[in-house]
Amino acid sequence: MMHLIPGANSSSSALDAEKVRMDIIAQNIANANTTKDVDGNPYRRKLVKFETIMDQTNTTNPHDGRLDQFFVKGVRVAGVVQDNNPGPKVLDPSHPDADKNGYVKMPNVKVQREMVDLISSSRAYEANLNVVKTSRQMARQALSIGR
Repeated sequence: MMHLIPGANSSSSALDAEKVRMDIIAQNIANANTTKDVDGNPYRRKLVKFETIMDQTNTTNPHDGRLDQFFVKGVRVAGVVQDNNPGPKVLDPSHPDADKNGYVKMPNVKVQREMVDLISSSRAYEANLNVVKTSRQMARQALSIGR
């Protein structure tokens, strides 16, 4: 079966994945100063892991009869993991979460890094959105041939 807009499907999956990434980045930024989570620890930065969705064709290798042709079908979120790098300790004896020496364990979130990641994710989202738009325009033009 031939898809009329083959690039749109893989770009659509990338749009979904990048939206999850942007949501996680926003969560990181929102918690950049959260010194205690539900477990009583500083917030840990979260990272989104992507994985490629591969599709196998029905073409068989004439030498051994195995199905050996794969192509990229899209991308999906493989999971959300915590960045276990330690956050900084800040001297602030007046802070309610300060230890006996006056230090506060801060989250390992750097807002500048999150903003760079957010821009990167936003640009990837825009690029995939343009692929979908262009694919739709091409399909519309192909359907208008012969009218």
